[in-house]
Formats: sequence, C-alpha cells, structure tokens
Amino acid sequence: MRKNGFTMIEVMVVVLIVGVLTILAMATFIGNVREGRRSDGLNALLAMSLAEERYRTINTTYGSLAQVWGGVTASTQGYYTLAISSTSATGYTLTATANGDQANDVSGSTSCTTLTLTASNGTITETPAACWPQ
Repeated sequence: MRKNGFTMIEVMVVVLIVGVLTILAMATFIGNVREGRRSDGLNALLAMSLAEERYRTINTTYGSLAQVWGGVTASTQGYYTLAISSTSATGYTLTATANGDQANDVSGSTSCTTLTLTASNGTITETPAACWPQ
C-alpha cells in the first residue's frame, strides 16, 4: 500500500528555500528604501544652494547656515543633518550627513553617507558622484 504526501525533509527544504528568498527580497527592498530616502538629502542640498545664491545677490559673500537656512540642521524628513562650510565671496560647501539607518546607504560600492555640493567660482561639484542622479 502506497501513501501519498510529503516527507518532513521535503517540507523543510521548501521552508528553507522560501526563507532564503524572503531574506534576499528584504535586503533588496531595504536598499531601495534607503535610495529613495536619499532624495531627502539631495533636495535639501539643492534648496540650500538656491538659498545661498539668493543670499549672495545682496551680500558680498555667501552665508552661513544661520544666515541662509535659518539655522535648521535637519533635512525635511529628518534623514540627514545639514551643514554649510567654507563660505567666501566665490564659493561654499554644503553637506548632508545621513542619520540612523540611512547611514548604511550605498550606491554600488560607493557609500552615500555624506552627500556634498561644492560651489567654487561658478562651478558646482556634487560628490560622491555615484550617489547623485545622472
């Protein structure tokens, strides 16, 4: 007499395969979420750059965080801490540093923990380049 059904080994193999696929899917999902949150830092840097340019139109130098951004140090959604440095009559450096889990954000093999926008004599440099949209 032959019985139909699954053995315990077969069931455990299926559970193992489903578990591995779930782990892989979650890792991909979390990476995509971090990449989406990166726009919070990028948008903040671009808005701060515009504020710097507005400030410079009526002043002899670019301004500090307090002067151009009201001293606010957090991005809109709070995933980044913002800073302005190296201000002069010809340039500035804006920095967005990731907070919490966002500090694990990567693009390929490039860490996107610190996003920087530097203006110098009319030239804008965005680093790391892999973390900025192309």
